Amino acid sequence: MTLVAGVDSSTQSCKVLICDAETGAIVRTGAAVHPSGTQVSPEHWWTALTAAIDAAGGFDDVAAVSVGGQQHGMVCLDADGGLVRDAVLWNDTRSAQAAADLVGELGGADEWAKAVGVVPLAAITVSKLRWLADREPENADRTAAVCLPHDWLTWKLRGFSDLRELTTDRSDASGTGYFSAATGEYRYDLLELAFGGRQPLLPRVIGPAERAGVTAVGAVVGAGAGDNAAAALGLHAGPGDAVVSMGTSGVVSAVTDVPPCDASGLVAGFADATGRHLPLVCTLNGAPVLASTAKMLGVDLDEFSRLALAAPAGADGITLIPYFAGERSPNLPDATGSISGITAANFSPANIARAAVEGLLGSLVFCRERIEAEGIGVRHITLTGGGSKSPAVQQVAASLFGGEVTMPDDAEYVALGAARQAAWALTGELPVWTVGSRSVSGEATPEVYEQYRMAAEGVAR
Repeated sequence: MTLVAGVDSSTQSCKVLICDAETGAIVRTGAAVHPSGTQVSPEHWWTALTAAIDAAGGFDDVAAVSVGGQQHGMVCLDADGGLVRDAVLWNDTRSAQAAADLVGELGGADEWAKAVGVVPLAAITVSKLRWLADREPENADRTAAVCLPHDWLTWKLRGFSDLRELTTDRSDASGTGYFSAATGEYRYDLLELAFGGRQPLLPRVIGPAERAGVTAVGAVVGAGAGDNAAAALGLHAGPGDAVVSMGTSGVVSAVTDVPPCDASGLVAGFADATGRHLPLVCTLNGAPVLASTAKMLGVDLDEFSRLALAAPAGADGITLIPYFAGERSPNLPDATGSISGITAANFSPANIARAAVEGLLGSLVFCRERIEAEGIGVRHITLTGGGSKSPAVQQVAASLFGGEVTMPDDAEYVALGAARQAAWALTGELPVWTVGSRSVSGEATPEVYEQYRMAAEGVAR
């Protein structure tokens, strides 16, 4: 049996899957936690990765490995390959003003959309670089290279300190704001615009099946991918498929052959891990909305789900807008959550629980609408992420997304996609691995989404 490994280095933790390269069967697993916060030293990621590898029984018998990682995080390296400062993560909103400044300096959002398919928001790497140049110019001056979390871990796995050996892939590079997935080229002029004229080294962009190199013991290291692209690869998503993920954030992505160009900046023109495109809309608020509401109600998540399913669709008129951490889609970094429609008759734990589920899923239906507005057809919804394990989320999602969603078997699909990519790099052929799933059906409730949409528009005003 030939073994390959996939890594998911997410915001919260590192997970490692070791799989049979031919069938995708999971042989061993390991995991380790990351520290919380929106600013983290990448050394914590490396410590967690080595711990997760040890927990999975090591890599001595592994022929290839690839890394899927959280996107957008700004990792700055000095001329010797050392870390200049802690990485600023995707969910850090301090660069909101920097993003707005960059949009104006290029002549508006439409110009950014045409240039790279991505309009700067607080989450995007290019905005974080402007923030660094403005607020920490001495650290900007020390920055000899800029890379992303998965780039840095791939580089470390290969044992390098030479900045010229940094690599990335189309999917992760497309989330920086200075790489165009449509052309496959960096826009160095936009990098310089953001970084005050500085020209740090950028990782070499390699193809989906290309090898980044080898580890110290000779295992092939694949290109790696951004976490959303890795998940789509693990799920075998193709044109017409959309993946709705409910983790720390909420994400809707769709596989297509056509690059989007959304001047609003909400639909990011990302690439997938196969050579296609992965237009994506991301919210700042995901499953933690459900956990926070359950905590406020004084119940565990199982009871929270039961309460939500006990309430009628529409929660008797109560609407919750889930902007607990500000919001990225729509771009409202300073927004807060809200509850409206409360009366003496409907103010019950069940209705509040239902409104939280409907509000969170309503924000994701909005994301799907934005993708479809780009002329990208979505025929099939796959629901993933920790939040999707709730029976209430599954049932309400089926209703709000039009009557049916697919629930894949419980698995770590970012790590599984990375492992599938590792097998691709090893053999030169993308393996076909079986993904089990089931369908969840429910009566379509467009009126519930309309109730949510009207309340959300009121918040935006």
